Amino acid sequence: MRRRIYWLLPDVGSARRTMDDLLLARIGAEHMHFVGPEAADMSGLHAANILQTSDVIRAAQAGLVIGGALGAVLGAVAAVFFPIVGDSPQWGMVAVLAGVGAMFGAWSSSMIGSSTPSSRLKRFTAAIEKGQILLMVDVPRSRIDEIEARLQALHPEAHLEGVEPDIPAFP
Repeated sequence: MRRRIYWLLPDVGSARRTMDDLLLARIGAEHMHFVGPEAADMSGLHAANILQTSDVIRAAQAGLVIGGALGAVLGAVAAVFFPIVGDSPQWGMVAVLAGVGAMFGAWSSSMIGSSTPSSRLKRFTAAIEKGQILLMVDVPRSRIDEIEARLQALHPEAHLEGVEPDIPAFP
């Protein structure tokens, strides 16, 4: 299980040096995610993707649940009042429409969530707009103290912003 550590770095140069030190500490580049201002040259850094910078996962989960529930309700109404064959309710309609509703809800909500900034990163918005770089690094639980101490010793300009207890499974 990994934990996500948040660091604010003053500039891109500091972010590149921090990435090099994390690579030397055997933290893979795929576990480092950098977020900076839009004008910043982030070349050479592993930039955070849409899964880390938006609420697409949370929105898709909510859409899945809400769409599935609405689909099940519509399926029950259709099964009782509009049977396809004969006069008895067609309960298979509940499962079919619940599945269709869940897929449609997840898809449509993820489209909205992809354009919504991440609620997890909201507290860093002002610092990023001022030109600082946010580093999210996912480390094994057993190495959190080691990595924090290493970065504090090698990069006094960086600010530890905390550890997230559970990182999402996808981002």
